[in-house]
Amino acid sequence: MTDAGSTIDPTRPSIARVYDYLLGGKDNYAVDRQVGDVFKRDLPGSVAIAFANRSALTRAVREIATTTQVRQFIDLGSGLPTADNVHQVAQRHAPESRVVYVDTDPQVLVHGRALLEANDRTRVVAADVRNPGDIRSHPDTRELIDFDAPVAVMFSAILHHVNDEEDPAGIVRYWAERVPSGSYFFVSHFRSGNNPETAEAEQVLQKTFGRGRWRTDGEIESLLDGLEILDPGIVPAPLWRPDATDNAWAGSGDRELTVWERLIAAGLARKV
Repeated sequence: MTDAGSTIDPTRPSIARVYDYLLGGKDNYAVDRQVGDVFKRDLPGSVAIAFANRSALTRAVREIATTTQVRQFIDLGSGLPTADNVHQVAQRHAPESRVVYVDTDPQVLVHGRALLEANDRTRVVAADVRNPGDIRSHPDTRELIDFDAPVAVMFSAILHHVNDEEDPAGIVRYWAERVPSGSYFFVSHFRSGNNPETAEAEQVLQKTFGRGRWRTDGEIESLLDGLEILDPGIVPAPLWRPDATDNAWAGSGDRELTVWERLIAAGLARKV
C-alpha cells in the first residue's frame, strides 16, 4: 500500500506492480521484477497463487452477476487492470452493473482511469482500504453506489496486506454495517499452510513491504464474523466453485492441488 495520491516511484517496489508481473503483465519496473523473481526463482510454483486468486475473483463476480440481483460492486485494493476486470465480467452478464475500483497505488490510478474513461458505469477512487469512511464518502463512490440497495464488496487479495494491529476484521465490519441485507462479500486471502513455503513467502513480503500476513482458515472466517458464509465455505481458491474452464487449477481429474495452490483461500458471504 502507498499513500493515496502519491507519485509513481520506479525505485521502490509496489505490491500491485509485483502482482502484475507475476500475472505476466507489463506495467512494472525492474525493482518490481526483482521481487517477483524471488518468488519465481526461490519459490518455484508460487506464481500459481496469483493465477488461482484471479480466477476465483472472476468466478465470484460472474456468480453474483448471474445468480443475484446485485448490480453494484466495490473492488477494494483493485490492483492494476488486467484481463477480465470486475466491471468487464459483471457488465458482460449484467450491462447495467456499476463498479467502483479503490486503490492507493498511483500507477493503478493512472491506468485504471485511462482504461475506464469511456465507461460511465465505473469509477476509480484513490483511497486506502484501511480508511473505509474515506471510500464511502468519496464523491465518486456516492455518485455511483446506492447504499440503500445491496452491494457486492470485493476484498480480493487485500486483507492479507492489512496487519493484525490495523484491524482487518474491523474494516469488513465497517462495510457490513453500512450495506443492506442481500449484500455480498468476497474474500480471497493468503492461507497459512504451517509449512516452510508459507514462512518463506511471508518473510519475503514482510521484508519488502512491511506487510503480508498469512492466516488460517479459522482466522479468515473470523474476518467475516456476522455474515453468512456460503458453500463451500473458506477453501483453497482453486476449489471455490471451479468450473470447466478452471480444471487446471481445480485439482480435479488425475492430480491434487500443489502446496502453492493451497496457499490462497477464497470465500463468499452474504449479509442476511
